Amino acid sequence: MSTGPIFLVPSKFRLSLTQSAFVLVSGRLGAVYGHQKLLLLGGAIIVVFSTANAFCNTYDSFVAVRALTGVGGGILMPYAVATLTIMVPPTKARNITLAAFAASPPVGALIGALLAGVFLQYTAWKWHFILIACFGTFVFGGLFFVLPHEEPVEKNGKTDCRIRFGRALTFQHRLEPGALRWIWNTICDCHAGAVSAAHSFFIWECRYASEPIMPLTVFHTPSFNALIFVILFIYMSVGILLWYMVAWQQLIRGWTVLQVAIGWIPFGIGASMGVTLAAWLIPRLEAQYVLALGCLTSVVSTVLLAAMPEQQLYWAQVFPSTFLGSFCPDFVYVAAQIIASNSVGKREQGVAGSLIGTLHLYGNSLGLDFAATIEVQIAKYRASEVLGFRAALWFGVALATTALILDLVFVRMPKDDREGWKSSEKRNGEVVIGEYTEEK
Repeated sequence: MSTGPIFLVPSKFRLSLTQSAFVLVSGRLGAVYGHQKLLLLGGAIIVVFSTANAFCNTYDSFVAVRALTGVGGGILMPYAVATLTIMVPPTKARNITLAAFAASPPVGALIGALLAGVFLQYTAWKWHFILIACFGTFVFGGLFFVLPHEEPVEKNGKTDCRIRFGRALTFQHRLEPGALRWIWNTICDCHAGAVSAAHSFFIWECRYASEPIMPLTVFHTPSFNALIFVILFIYMSVGILLWYMVAWQQLIRGWTVLQVAIGWIPFGIGASMGVTLAAWLIPRLEAQYVLALGCLTSVVSTVLLAAMPEQQLYWAQVFPSTFLGSFCPDFVYVAAQIIASNSVGKREQGVAGSLIGTLHLYGNSLGLDFAATIEVQIAKYRASEVLGFRAALWFGVALATTALILDLVFVRMPKDDREGWKSSEKRNGEVVIGEYTEEK
């Protein structure tokens, strides 16, 4: 198998796609079987398939196993959030907890990139995956013994998994990132199929599913529908920003994986600062303005990359773009996760977390679909790889700007300064919402 500087990147998108497919459909399972059990199951899947990756001998088998690893991530993600939000009811402490959780992906990505760069440069790549498996065994094994006993909130509930997984995977298949090989007619056909599959899925969920994946009452929350599009568009922009930030340094400027990882250190530092600032702002500032700050940092960061010369010092534009861009996903994630979590009752915490996770992962993949298509077409007709990169980045700017406008015009959420759970019970198919009660 090739050990070139970007051999891991295509498999990352397969992992992201399977993870996004399973993250929403798995959200309901925790209420029926227990969030902690599903969290540990997701961790076990990641450990098993990370070990298998270390022994893959062909590129195709490597990508297939990485895609299966994403199933574990799709199960793990909503239940990590649900476990935290159930253990910590709506308080200022929850904001800080979710902010700390939001810091884990960028910090983990930074550490992983540094380790991958070291392994690729100084030893065999397989040791990177063996290390992940060993660390995962230690972490999830420890959680198995320390997590308190959990009683499922809907022990006798229904899941309707057969229909859900079928619908979700149909939608997923249509959005698989093959933009580098597509021609325009194929793209239109694939995305028309995606829209058709999604439409059928929503009809089923609204009219026929006895237990919908997402409680339909959540969509009656003020500004929630607009929030969904803001999150989707901004994460489409973030996916484009991160991909072309790495691709420009490696393919245009000839950086190694280790050099890129070192250059990405400001992203991890900025993300840690960003989640702390977001947690501080949530009780003091309306959520739409926290989201707007995230969108604005993405606009500025992507403009810096799109406008930079082909060859330039790292400190001139890549460094400020990396640092500013690190604030966007965490501002958006913290604000959106808190809004979604507080829009539903205790029993739907896993489902609420899975919705934001799905939009995050689908946004990353879908944005790169369109950006890669733009890049290939521009590079083909203008005979310039750099112009293709620039066009894709300007598309990312347009997405982030659209998200910013939608947020400021349509999203209206009050400051989140509540203490305690919102009392809500489902009676005869209806959700009855009471007042917030303070929990010591």
